[in-house]
Amino acid sequence: MKIQESAENYLETILVLSQAHPYVRSIDIANEMGFSKPSVSVAMKNLRTSGHIQVDEDGHITLTESGRKIAEQIYERHTVFSNWLMELGVDRETALADACRIEHVLSSESFSAIKEHINKTKQHV
Repeated sequence: MKIQESAENYLETILVLSQAHPYVRSIDIANEMGFSKPSVSVAMKNLRTSGHIQVDEDGHITLTESGRKIAEQIYERHTVFSNWLMELGVDRETALADACRIEHVLSSESFSAIKEHINKTKQHV
């Protein structure tokens, strides 16, 4: 299933925040991503409608199974690409920014091939 890049970024942010905090709220997402609270509220409504998140009566946001799957895939891509770029000598800020762009456009086939290549290269070092 393909969703918009912005939705992938929101899901990834929810995943990362949920790993660091006991619960995630819209304000936490807004602060992390640098977006306005109204923009985040619209995005959360869309993600809730599409079945990728749940919001309880206290405003705590959790990923559904489909939301978690997408978030974990994007986060894995982000981590692989940013670490690889830094290993190649790219400065951290540039590597993180570039990884954020690459993670959304590369096919699953190409990502798997790159990840396999990186793992083979590390075994030979």
